Amino acid sequence: MDKVIEEFELLTKDAERVQRETLKRILEDNASAEYLQSLGLNGRTDPESFKACVPLVTHKELEPYIYRIIDGDASPILTGKRITTLSLSSGTTQGKPKYVPWNDELYETTMQIYQTSFAFRNREFPIKNGKALSFIYGSKEFKTKGGLAARTATSNVFCNAGYKCAMRALQSQCCSPDEVIFGPDFFQSLYCHLLCGLIFREEIQFVSSTFAHSIVHAFRTFEQVWEELCIDIREGVLTSSVTVPSIRMAMSKLLKPNPKLANLIHKKCTGLSNWYGLIPELFPNAKYIYGIMTGSMEPYLKKLRHYAGELPLLTADYGSSEGWIAANVNPQQPPEYATYAVLPHIGYFEFIPLSELDNTKGEPDFLCIDSQPVSLTEVKVGEEYEIVMTNLAGLYRYRLGDVVKVMGFHNSTPELKFIRRSSLLLNINIDKNTEKDLQLAVEAAAKLLAEEKLEVVDFSSQVDLSKEPGHYVIFWEISGEASEEVLHECCNCLDKSFVDAGYTSSRKVNCIGALELRVVRRGTFQKILDHYLGLGTAVSQYKTPRCVVSTNARVLQILSENVVNNYLSTAF
Repeated sequence: MDKVIEEFELLTKDAERVQRETLKRILEDNASAEYLQSLGLNGRTDPESFKACVPLVTHKELEPYIYRIIDGDASPILTGKRITTLSLSSGTTQGKPKYVPWNDELYETTMQIYQTSFAFRNREFPIKNGKALSFIYGSKEFKTKGGLAARTATSNVFCNAGYKCAMRALQSQCCSPDEVIFGPDFFQSLYCHLLCGLIFREEIQFVSSTFAHSIVHAFRTFEQVWEELCIDIREGVLTSSVTVPSIRMAMSKLLKPNPKLANLIHKKCTGLSNWYGLIPELFPNAKYIYGIMTGSMEPYLKKLRHYAGELPLLTADYGSSEGWIAANVNPQQPPEYATYAVLPHIGYFEFIPLSELDNTKGEPDFLCIDSQPVSLTEVKVGEEYEIVMTNLAGLYRYRLGDVVKVMGFHNSTPELKFIRRSSLLLNINIDKNTEKDLQLAVEAAAKLLAEEKLEVVDFSSQVDLSKEPGHYVIFWEISGEASEEVLHECCNCLDKSFVDAGYTSSRKVNCIGALELRVVRRGTFQKILDHYLGLGTAVSQYKTPRCVVSTNARVLQILSENVVNNYLSTAF
């Protein structure tokens, strides 16, 4: 691990040189690709020629090329070597996943990120040889028309032949057998992950998942099934509700009658106050909880801290379905203040200055640009940028749609803080509200619920243009029954908490109608999760859609069918 840190320090001392070499390698490896040949690079690999010849693109512009690959065209289209595997994005934004090319080089960059962050993490929070309780799930795999394997990016990593060996080297081996990770039924896999964690409770060094949501979801489930888990451990027989033969066979090898352990877990659970500190009680040797906890995962931090007690929360690295960008080399920072150091050798990165961006009505998912992006080492501390990525799997000058702020430099590579997606979430008139704005409004209103010892389990939103003027709709699932009076107050608080000047001025002159709070039944967001799982999304990649667009008809239907009360704001 010392060697990994030394290598990282060396790479980041001259990030500009490493970036030029990385771009040269990408362009040389893919020189025969039809896409690059059509742009007139003629073998040139310097950044200046690259930027002059290759346009900035979104996924939409690359789709014709990607669909030819999907349909089985084996010619070098986006990459020199043939693409044989595709990653699927979660699809929670637009209601359908995007296809992204995947290759062995992306697996290698994933391992480089994992190794780097583990090296820094283990220096601050050393772990012994043990196991990890990892809530990871393989997604459903299917073959495209052209015979290519398509699954989520996380599944592409888990399926790689070298993955287990790499995790052993990082002392991060999952305590659950493969049959549980790749089980076809999410609930049965989750139940058995929990059971494996309890069986190996003394050996568990940390608890993790790709996203914080999965960890919170797992322990919310634990609250419902802990007594059944105790019975399984006491009797040494797996519950009949787990029916998948491969999972039952794998668990039968681990599960032996253990009344002493069952009694201990029962005593621990009954001794807790409202499940506070559940994780360290169950896993006494766990050193931390690990997963992506920034961006759309921040709303789950409060509940995660409740389960974690005094255990530190360590946020994982910064990347996307399209590829990795940066590692968390300051793991002692709380997730809200986390920064990520860009690894200059895993891709070529550019940054569009945000001051030059403006929202465009023509393409709601992206911002139009008036100036050219700057290079990795040209960014300025305190400024915000949208990231542009060129990776090793056929994405060139690809606009990722993420807005980051440069917080400082690690040697000569920037340390980034994730701010938000560049797309506006809520926009009717001249209002501009992002996912972060929605989160802050929900947090403000949720404080009124907290006084009644209730919490927001999950939330989403919608722009309702069905009648004039259009208005914001906020969907809440809450943990119990709140009074009408409190929910009216929450509704008004939500409305007042959108502080964007375009929103408040539009509300005052009724160009935007009164905000509406719709309370949905318990379990509604589980139904939305089930819907995405049915489409093939892996739960470890799942993000609750924070704004449901009109094209996402099924999710809108689930929300609408489960509304139990609605309230209109009288704040303006």
